[in-house]
Amino acid sequence: MTRNRIAGRRVQRLTGHVRRAEPEVAVASDHRAQVEELLADYRRSREQLATMQQTLAAISESASSSDGTVMATVGGRGTLTDLTFSDDAYLRHRPSDLAKLVVRTVCAAAAKASETANRTVSPLLPVQTDPAALLDGRADLTEAELTPKRPSRPPVDDDSFEDVSWLDNPRRKM
Repeated sequence: MTRNRIAGRRVQRLTGHVRRAEPEVAVASDHRAQVEELLADYRRSREQLATMQQTLAAISESASSSDGTVMATVGGRGTLTDLTFSDDAYLRHRPSDLAKLVVRTVCAAAAKASETANRTVSPLLPVQTDPAALLDGRADLTEAELTPKRPSRPPVDDDSFEDVSWLDNPRRKM
């Protein structure tokens, strides 16, 4: 069997007959177009992801206590970025009450920041995806999948003294 290339077409000579195949150029250009389309989709997805990350990083939500003595600001990832007290906050509240007021105010600001982050992420997610779960790192994982697995320890042989530190023995008397 011999093969010759003539005008971009593959020609095979088999027992005196000539058979012409489809042009290789068309097949290669079809694949090239598909690859270019996939690359364009990938670039668009990366641009959307970068924009979303920049928007999440720029989120800043604040909340004030009902009496205005505490103001908390939280970023898009739930990090406390600012906490301010009015001049009379220490005069109006006992320390334990002020601490509780700070916690409530920070939680309110965090809830607002979380809502804003959820609205930012939602348009880029599949329809059934919970944005809050995704941002919390839970996504569609079950509780069992989220619970850290503890390495199992082999049963201890009471007659064996391997791996026993006499210094750490709580029954040792001094």
